[in-house]
Amino acid sequence: MRNTSDKTPIWKAIAAALRGDLAEGRYAPGDKLPTEAALAERFGVNRHTVRHGIAALVDEGLIRTRRGAGAFVAATPTDYPIGKRVRFHQNLIAAGRRPDKRVLQIEERAATDGEASALNIAKGDTICAYHGLSLADGQPIAVFESLFPILRLAEIAQALEDTSSVTEALRAVGVHDYTRASTRLTATRATATQALHLQIAQGDPLIRSSGVNVDEAYHPVEYGRTWFAGDRVTLTLEG
Repeated sequence: MRNTSDKTPIWKAIAAALRGDLAEGRYAPGDKLPTEAALAERFGVNRHTVRHGIAALVDEGLIRTRRGAGAFVAATPTDYPIGKRVRFHQNLIAAGRRPDKRVLQIEERAATDGEASALNIAKGDTICAYHGLSLADGQPIAVFESLFPILRLAEIAQALEDTSSVTEALRAVGVHDYTRASTRLTATRATATQALHLQIAQGDPLIRSSGVNVDEAYHPVEYGRTWFAGDRVTLTLEG
């Protein structure tokens, strides 16, 4: 008579099946897994058993769960250097990722006190604010806001409309090279809007980078603020 104690627990069998799905590429990094209800139907068990199996893969680092959003295949963090020259497309390509940007809004408005100080202009001067979403291999990794002084770069808004690349837009208005003058990194948590764009839960950890880029005459041409999804990038500082 067979010893039933040798049988594999159902939750371990579910974990093994899902592990096999990942190994075969059925789900790619960043993909959302089927719901607990759908998996329970697939395996013919209750949702508690499915949850136990998923928890095992979370412990292994293969799956990440987000409260209210579900379970996702863990993506390998993207290496993102921050140094004298920060170029989004070049950074992602160097990391073996496919870069893309999605324009959310381009607007002209008055500079706040802090923005004016960063751009070396007067409070209330007009700036161009470019809001966007950065993606790697189709997965959102950061939301950003780039601010430009209109007095110094009169046609920058139109240049950004023509190309989503900050480097190309600056080149179009006469700034052929720029470098990072300062960078500040802080930890924060996602707002509801940031969470929506990044497909994470409100309150999830973010890394906030703020920096000033200057032209060859050391005049500020961009004040950038970027909020990176904390589990999707590894920021590295270069000398």
